[in-house]
Order: sequence, then structure tokens, then C-alpha cells
Amino acid sequence: MNKLEFDIIDSSKCCGPTEKQEAMSNCCNTSTQYNRVKPSQELFTHLPIVVIGAGPIGLAAAAHLVEQGQNFILLESGSRVGSHILQWGHVRLFSPWQYNIDKVAKKLLEKSGWIAPPEEKLPIGKEIVEQYLEPLANLPEIKDRILFNSKVIAVSKKGFDKMKNTGREDVPFVLYVEQQGDTERIEARAVIDATGTWSNPNPVNADGIWTAEEILLNKSIHYGIPNIQGKDRDRYLNKRVAVIGGGHSAINTILELVELGEQVEIYWVMRKAKVEDAYGGEEKDALEARGELGKRIHQLVDEGRVKVFTPFKIYQLKHTEMGIDLIGEYKGKAFILSGMEEIITNTGSRPDFSFLRELRLSVDAVTESVEALSPLIDPNLHSCGTVRPHGEEILRQPERNFYIVGMKSYGRAPTFLMATGYEQVRSIVAYLVGDIEASKKVELELPETGVCSSTLVTTNNNSSFC
Repeated sequence: MNKLEFDIIDSSKCCGPTEKQEAMSNCCNTSTQYNRVKPSQELFTHLPIVVIGAGPIGLAAAAHLVEQGQNFILLESGSRVGSHILQWGHVRLFSPWQYNIDKVAKKLLEKSGWIAPPEEKLPIGKEIVEQYLEPLANLPEIKDRILFNSKVIAVSKKGFDKMKNTGREDVPFVLYVEQQGDTERIEARAVIDATGTWSNPNPVNADGIWTAEEILLNKSIHYGIPNIQGKDRDRYLNKRVAVIGGGHSAINTILELVELGEQVEIYWVMRKAKVEDAYGGEEKDALEARGELGKRIHQLVDEGRVKVFTPFKIYQLKHTEMGIDLIGEYKGKAFILSGMEEIITNTGSRPDFSFLRELRLSVDAVTESVEALSPLIDPNLHSCGTVRPHGEEILRQPERNFYIVGMKSYGRAPTFLMATGYEQVRSIVAYLVGDIEASKKVELELPETGVCSSTLVTTNNNSSFC
């Protein structure tokens, strides 16, 4: 399906919650009476719920909407599901399959004969897409609801700009969607933003500012973890390469570069007070795979295979005949690291709110997370495994029935875990169908040790790897 052509289901006949709606079998898959509430938008309950982003959290939302018999549309800017994950498809996660599959999605898949991967196995990103997300997206109940190559450029309230108050809750949302050169409008009764942050990386600049020089040098800068053992191998052979960042992604990148042998010079640039801060628990780490990273990078630094510059704050990039100069402060003094031929940046990412400009949002000024969520996810206090379970009530926005979920709900905080996102959408969908009791239940189960550590994660925000 290439255009925005849908036979909109009149869900008000069987799915729209009312004050006194009786349970109806064989209608919208509903066979249970819920404690329902009357929505202020009852005049447009026939409109779909729109989910933006076909990654793990967006597809989990779709699965829960299917279970509840809801009419929905799933918009994906890429050409296939999990397009952001495929950009780091060669990287292995720290968390096993057990924590990467949504329970309702699993139930739908198993009805089709799908067999789940071994719970204890650590998948790579590509396996998450090919063995889980694509089979889920290809289920008949979901497949016809997905629109690919459909980029949402704006979300607003129909006929209302941000300043208008009276009657605001009595009109639907409207989404402007770019597709095949055209811009289409979709009206929705609720919107779930699951776009993540991967496509919006942080710059190398220590002030967090995108400079003209960095933008002009983008052909020599890779944001994320390149596939050094695969398609990107030749790019880094016989080069001087600066890896910027002090978290797991930077360590992964360096370990892959080392596999190229003496044919690459590796310069590791961080803002940490000392390199030892990047090693983490090593053999004492609760997760063996994560601890192994710390041990290996520690050994490589001690052997001199990696040249470390920390704390180094970069303020300017400059192109010269010898390559790229990194200009800034090293150990508190002016310094230039000269002649880098390639830069790999693992300094995390940030949420994109540009297409939500006409909505009223509650966003924390520091983390850029959902405001009420910020105290629960402070990376100085919490790891992925210690973030308290939370759902619809915490994630509410001033615009009723608009939600930011998944990694984007955490803003710049690096403590997100897929299982947390699955619980978010479970709670939100329950609320949207009027099951208030279910929306307030806590159903998140995490390992006691967690899967990330605030002592390991600083500038790196690639916490999809958790």
C-alpha cells in the first residue's frame, strides 16, 4: 500500500468506549467488560489511532491495538520496519531475547506458528529485525495498517494552532505526512510518537552545538557504529581514526577497528576525567558480555594499541591538507589533535521535537524526556534495571491522547530498555480503550542486576543495545 488509502472502520459502533458500554463478543475482539470512561473526543471515535515509527516499540503498540480491536495506522519513514536498528545490525545487545519481545506481540506471532528464539541468547540488531520485527509486521492484522516511506512532518490539532484554547479537546489530531513527493493529511483520535532518537545524533562539539564546519565535514564523520568488519572495512584501512565517546558504542567501535590490525591508527577522545572510568566493572560486571568489553578495552589501552585523549573537549573542527584537526581543551589546556582522516562519533542522540511544534508538550528542561518521567530515569541515579515501572499516567501530555513513548520518552537519558517501552504502550493502549484499571497496573519484570549501568554510560546514548 503506497498511498494513504484506508477504508476507515466505524469503530464507534463497537470499539468506541462509552459510559455504559456492554461487553460485546465477536466485535472488535472484545469479550470483557471494562471500567470505561467517556472520552471528550467521542465525536470522532471512528478515526484511527496513529502510531509513528515501526521500530520495536511502535510495532508493540500495533500489537496491543490489534488485541484490543482498535482501528490504527502505523507510519514509518523508512522502507522497512526496524530501519534504525539495521544501521547497527551487526552489534550484539547486552540483554537476551527474553527482554526484547513484547508479550502480546509474542502471543499474536505464536498463533501464526512463529517460534520464539532461545530466551537466553543475546541477539544482534539484524536478528531483532529479521527474526522478530519483520514476522510481526507481516501478520495480516498489522501488515495492511503500515505505510512505509511516510515521514511525518507535522502534528497539530485540526483547525487549532498552539495558542487556541476553547474547544481544543473537541477536535481530532491532524498529521501531515510526506509520501512519494506528496503531502497527505491524516486525522486521528490519538497519536503515539515512537520515533526514537537514533536519527538525531549529538554533534562532536562539547557545547552540544552543530557548527558549520562539522556539517561540511560530514563525509568524513560517521555517527554510530560503522560495520567495520563488513561494508565499511575499506573506509578505515590505513587511516588515522578518531573515535569520540566514552560509552559502550565507542568501545564496540574501537574493538572492531583493532581487528584491522596495524593498518589503522586509533585515537580515543573522551570527556571523562580518566580513562579508567570507561572500563566499568570488567570481571565484576553483573552482565558477562558487558564486562568483557571493559576488560578488552583496558588491555588494548595498556598495550598502547589505542591512543587515549581524556578529558578532551572539542570546540572546533578544521579541515587541513593533513586531514581534520580537532581543536579544544585537553586536560584543561588549549590543544589541537591534528591530521585525523576519519571520525567516528559515539556521543549519543537527542529527541526531535520539530514536527511537534504546534502541540503543547511537557518536556523536562534537562533530560528532554517526558517531564514527569525525568525524576525516574536520571542516569546519575538509575540504571536500565532500576527505573521504576511507569505507564500512561506518567506519560500524559497536555494534549490529551498524545503520547511520546520508547527511547524518545527518555530524551537524552541513556537508561532506556525495550521492555520498559513495551510496558508503556501496554498501559497507554489500555487507557485509550477505556480500561483504566489495566492502564494503572504495573506489569514490568526486569532482572535485578539491570542491563545497563549508570557508572558505564555517560555521553553514549545508544541504549537500544541494552
